[in-house]
Amino acid sequence: MTLIRLGYVAMSMNLQNASPSQTMTYKQFSSIKDREAAIRKLERIARSNLQNCLRLLKHNVLHDIHFFRFSSKLIPLANHPDLKGWDFIAPLEGELSDLREYINAHPMRVDFHPDHFVLLNTSDVDVLKNTFHTLKMHRDLLLGMGVEPLHRCVLHVGGAYDDKEKALEQFIHNWGLTPASLQDMIILENDDTVFTAADALYLCEKLGIPQVFDYHHHLANHERDWLYDWERVVSTWTQSPLPVKMHISSPRSEKDFKAHADYIDKGMFLDFLSGIKGSVEQVDCMIEAKKKDDALFKLAKDLKDVEGIEWVDQSSFILK
Repeated sequence: MTLIRLGYVAMSMNLQNASPSQTMTYKQFSSIKDREAAIRKLERIARSNLQNCLRLLKHNVLHDIHFFRFSSKLIPLANHPDLKGWDFIAPLEGELSDLREYINAHPMRVDFHPDHFVLLNTSDVDVLKNTFHTLKMHRDLLLGMGVEPLHRCVLHVGGAYDDKEKALEQFIHNWGLTPASLQDMIILENDDTVFTAADALYLCEKLGIPQVFDYHHHLANHERDWLYDWERVVSTWTQSPLPVKMHISSPRSEKDFKAHADYIDKGMFLDFLSGIKGSVEQVDCMIEAKKKDDALFKLAKDLKDVEGIEWVDQSSFILK
C-alpha cells in the first residue's frame, strides 16, 4: 500500500483578496525619494503577503491539505542588488511568529520553488552570487516560520549553455562552492526541455540530493521509461526525513504540450499511480495546475470512486 497526499501551489482560487505575491517594481521603489519610506512600503507589502499565507494555511487545514508550496515572491525586491543588506526579517517578526505558531500547531509539509533565475550551474560569478543570496532569503524565511530548511527548496538543474554534459559538470563544480546550509535545502527536479529525469538522477546520486520527479516534464522530455529509474529516484530520499515528492500537471493541449492545463487529467495521473503502487510507503504529489486548489478538489472528486483507492481524508488516499 502507498499513501498519496495531494498538495497545491502558492495561491487559492477560493479565498478572496489573499494573494501572497503582491509586489512592487524597482521602478516604483526608486521613484519614492525617501528611501526609508520606500523600504517601509516594501515591508507593508511583505507583511500583507505573510498574513495571506496564514489565511492560506488555515484554508488548507480546513480541507485536510497537508502539503503546500509557498510563493517565492513573499518579500518584494528581497534579492535586488540595490536592497543588499536590507534586514526584512526583523520587521516581519510578528507575522512570521504567527505562521510559526500555526505550523507548529498544525504540522504540514511546506516548501519553496525559487524562480528560473536561480541557477546553480551557471558559469557567471554574479549570477551564482545572486543564486546564493536568493537561496539564503528562502532559508531565512523558513527559519523565521520555524520550519527546518532541510530539503525544502526545489530547483531545476539549470541551463544547457550549448553543452549539456559540460553544464552538468558545472553544477557539480558550483556545488562545491555552495555553502552547506544552502546545499541542505536543495532538492532537484527534471525539466521539460533540457535535463531529463535521468540527468537529474545522475546529479542526485553523485551529490546526495533527493530527486523530485516531474511526470509531465518527463513525458515532454525523456530518453527512457521512467519506471526504469523509479526505484533509484526513491532511494535518493532515504537520508531525508521527508517523504518522496513528485510534481503532477497535465498538458494544456497536444499542440501546447509543455504548458500546464487548468486541471489534472485523471487518466494521466492514474497511469503514474499504477506504476508506483506498493513501491514506496508514501508519495507527496504537488499539483501544478492553473486552477490551484480547485484543481486539487476536482482531482479528488474525479478519483472518489476509483477501485483500489481508499480515502483517508479530503486530500489523502491509500493505493491498495
